Amino acid sequence: MMAAFSSFGYADSITGVVTNKTTNKPAVGDDVVLIRLQQGMQEATHTKTDAKGHFILDVPDNGIHLVRVTHDKANYFRPAPPGTQSVEVDVYNAAPKVKGVSSEADVMRLQTDESGKALHVVENFFVKNESSPPLTQFSDRPFEFYLPSGAVVEGSAALSPGGMPVQASPVPLGEPNHYAFIFPIRPGETRFQITYKLPYDGNLKFSPRVMMPTDTIAVMMPKSMTFKSGPSAPYTPVTEETTAQTYVARGVSPSQALDFTVSGIGQMPRDTSAAATPGEGGPANADAAAQTDAGSTAANDKRPGGGLGTPLDPEGTNDPWAKYKGWILGGLGLVLAVGAGAMLKNGPVPTSNAAGTGSDTVLAVMKEELFVLETDKLQGRLTENEYVEQKAALEVVLRRALTRSEQGSTKVDAAGPII
Repeated sequence: MMAAFSSFGYADSITGVVTNKTTNKPAVGDDVVLIRLQQGMQEATHTKTDAKGHFILDVPDNGIHLVRVTHDKANYFRPAPPGTQSVEVDVYNAAPKVKGVSSEADVMRLQTDESGKALHVVENFFVKNESSPPLTQFSDRPFEFYLPSGAVVEGSAALSPGGMPVQASPVPLGEPNHYAFIFPIRPGETRFQITYKLPYDGNLKFSPRVMMPTDTIAVMMPKSMTFKSGPSAPYTPVTEETTAQTYVARGVSPSQALDFTVSGIGQMPRDTSAAATPGEGGPANADAAAQTDAGSTAANDKRPGGGLGTPLDPEGTNDPWAKYKGWILGGLGLVLAVGAGAMLKNGPVPTSNAAGTGSDTVLAVMKEELFVLETDKLQGRLTENEYVEQKAALEVVLRRALTRSEQGSTKVDAAGPII
């Protein structure tokens, strides 16, 4: 069914179909909502899927929207940039605990601030869902984890399989330092990132606790700092020459001692080459400012924590570093990408003649500029007024670029499920 276009050049309705991939049947009676992204996430219109999983949503304005489908209390999203006429959404049945969910990796990246009185940590969790038939794990605590005592959370984000980063705040549980991300673990790989700081006097002991068997624990830190493993902790140093040092433990269990102590001060280099842009070089379908994962790029990287050199491989193979290097090297990764214009990549799909046009170039530049803007804000280089003013200006340019990009396109299908 072809949706009509209004006189202002946007589709006045979006048609779609929702498929339950657990049963491979239409998802019947699911709530479907069109969310307006301008000035916050606001519900614009809503409906339900019919007996064939079909739905129609009215589109009230020429803006960037999301289509949200709720199935078994878990939400599934598809982007709907201006001109979108139809979408397809896959959903799954949900359960509190799903067989086939496992922990792939826990990656910690440490550095001190310039004063040496605080230790900043970026921690990434990689969770794999290989359930068969495919199910989503979702409850009041679908992913649990521990933080060090005294940790002050500075930012957090989650990334669903094939999706884009979104803000996801950790919820404290009853036990001290015990938290949960209330975020569905969908089939595929889900990633969580949390940044936090710890008081530091030049020496600090960590006692990591994993909630389930984990393939890889990795700790990365500047070469100017010192790492000392606990008496029975199974960490192995990576000996390949790099601009940072890394220690890994493989095949760890929840009962295993994982203590280590760090000392000294130092920050990750910012100005060397071969850094991975967040989402590039990480696991598949993980572009933080886009939707797909393109493999690591070698370019001068001035962003905080960028430019950490060649990815590592402690066992002489591409496991695990070929899989995790983008998020290890990417520094702030997901958290910064949440505010970095991630919807840009879901702009209207150009016609075959539109590839490489000026509008595409503008969109690429806008992604980078938005990322830099969010980085500067996080690092305190901009006042709140400066941030608001510059972001507003970038949004004006973005809207013009999106408008030009959709000219000549007669049909736009949103690509790939997000968040």
